[in-house]
Amino acid sequence: MSNTSFSPIHIVGGGLAGSEAAWQIAEAGVPVILHEMRGVRGTDAHQTDSLAELVCSNSFRSDDATANAVGVIHAEMRLANSLIMACADRNQVPAGGALAVDREGFAIAVTETISAHPLITVVREEVTGLPPKEWDLAIVATGPLTSQSMAKAIQAETGEDQLAFFDAIAPIVHRDSIDMDICWYQSRYDKVGPGGNGKDYINCPMDQEQYHAFLDALIAGDTVGFKEWEGTPYFDGCLPIEVMAERGRETLRHGPMKPMGLTNAHNPTVKAYAVVQLRQDNALGTLYNMVGFQTKLKYGAQAEIFRMIPGLQNAEFARLGGLHRNTYIQSPVLLDKTLTLKSRPGLRFAGQITGCEGYVESAAIGLLAGRFAAAERMGTQPVAPPATTAFGALLSHITGGHLMSEDEPGKRSFQPMNVNFGLFPDLEPGSIVRPEGLKRFRGKDKTIMKRQLMSKRALTDCSRWLAEG
Repeated sequence: MSNTSFSPIHIVGGGLAGSEAAWQIAEAGVPVILHEMRGVRGTDAHQTDSLAELVCSNSFRSDDATANAVGVIHAEMRLANSLIMACADRNQVPAGGALAVDREGFAIAVTETISAHPLITVVREEVTGLPPKEWDLAIVATGPLTSQSMAKAIQAETGEDQLAFFDAIAPIVHRDSIDMDICWYQSRYDKVGPGGNGKDYINCPMDQEQYHAFLDALIAGDTVGFKEWEGTPYFDGCLPIEVMAERGRETLRHGPMKPMGLTNAHNPTVKAYAVVQLRQDNALGTLYNMVGFQTKLKYGAQAEIFRMIPGLQNAEFARLGGLHRNTYIQSPVLLDKTLTLKSRPGLRFAGQITGCEGYVESAAIGLLAGRFAAAERMGTQPVAPPATTAFGALLSHITGGHLMSEDEPGKRSFQPMNVNFGLFPDLEPGSIVRPEGLKRFRGKDKTIMKRQLMSKRALTDCSRWLAEG
């Protein structure tokens, strides 16, 4: 229930994190003013003015909440009444075991839901500096495309150098330009996921000679220069395809082009040397994106090289790949356990600028920042989620889970991170017990059981945390 005596909480940035934070605050009964510069000023990667526009993949990754950390954070967000997950579920497209969305439908759904909420006011303007102190409580959720002026303001306030890396975007192909006499539909290992049928990817096979010719062209391809961002490191979770190719001739065959779990429907007896997969990108099924093919190749080189892939020789691209800057702060040094800037009470950061990586991770940190800010506005002490939850594990990494360098004291090692079971506290000793009737209990079996137990514990603890909050 709203309380008109509450002053609004201001949020800067209408991406996944900012939109989720706004929703959580408003649903708690506190008014929100959401400031979004798109509509007044664009970015290097966005194409629309919609809130929560997806600029890279359309996949929210695994939706398996029984043994996958990403699936667990999906489930926790659903338990917490997440707007981002609700809109993703309503705009789902088939993607094997993953949750993928119609990107346009998803962004429109978020925008319309936010705009219709009686306690949320969307203001289209660029906030060039940190929120003024008279705003009292505020959240900066400007994301990986934080403007230069905002980055300078953060640096001036914190005294810490900002860190940045490149994020490359994968091309999108028109479905009707793909040669299905060469390609076939199949999910890896025929896995059936939410909304899927085990045939959710289009697969393009390569023999050894084709693979090496493609690799040579990829390495020799004309790429976009770093320009003013020269020397900035890549994030390993989103490496450009040509950078992976330069790391060794077998790298792609053991990465995005691995042939395992796939059988060529046109020639079942001959195993492909490498396979390029394309995943449905919109609800109509008219667009497919090239999985793992983020790139900084120039447009002309992209079209020429990617048409070397069997089945894509006549490919028409709805969007070619691109390159944009990604910026994040030294959160373990700068933020407390409720994402508040230590040097300025009342000011929180959320989303990818905090050093999380991925759509759902960004939205999850926005969700937490929103809940923390709403609690503070209503005069209660914000309570962080248990470290045993996906929420808590990711928050712990951001606010202090990294390791400092022993060889160079003071050197920062904090890097962006996707949620994973390596961030969770270990199970209690003796938790993993061989099931009755199972004669051999291999390492793989133990790993699966461990993940299942961690997932169950996380959802139980998250439910308890939400009930108590």
